Amino acid sequence: MSEKAIKLYRHPLSGHAHRVELMLSLLGLPTELIFVDLMKGEHKTPEFLAINSFGQVPVIDDNGTVLADSNAILVYLAAKYGKGQWLPADPLAQARVQRWLSVAAGQINQGPANARLITVFGAGYDAEDAIKRSHALLQVMERELGQSRFLAGEQATIADVAAYTYVSHAPEGNVALTEYPNVRAWLGSIEALPNFVGMQRTAKGLQQA
Repeated sequence: MSEKAIKLYRHPLSGHAHRVELMLSLLGLPTELIFVDLMKGEHKTPEFLAINSFGQVPVIDDNGTVLADSNAILVYLAAKYGKGQWLPADPLAQARVQRWLSVAAGQINQGPANARLITVFGAGYDAEDAIKRSHALLQVMERELGQSRFLAGEQATIADVAAYTYVSHAPEGNVALTEYPNVRAWLGSIEALPNFVGMQRTAKGLQQA
């Protein structure tokens, strides 16, 4: 375990940051949450750019090891602290996890994440396109989750942590989950994990709950 709390630079409404916060909690690691005010542009200041030159949250500082990018951080935390549970060593199982990390960076980012960015942060994306992409993704997830409890098999992995937040909060971007019972059951399975911690919901998200 880490010698002292791992610092997590994050914004409470950032789904990418929540992935890491959730992983840290599931692993039972002591964590110091450091608020980065995205609205005031703190992620673009020279001080923050010194720890992540891309100017994005999340970033962790694990006793001097500084690492950015949510999926990269998940891999690091699982490999260092997960005791083989969250990132399997078997080549095929590991490849299945990697597939969903790619989906998290691709289809989930272009679909539910962008749809939510429009309504929560006023991002200038095409809402119709983001919602269409979201449902195309959810249809695939619905079929695959009809075959296994979690995305990469019967045990939760970082694949599920990477995918959870933006799918769970998809209604905040006007993407309804009502037609996807397997997806909703999967969300429930993640929320039932020991030490689960959710992301703060916006007013729109609370209305959809």
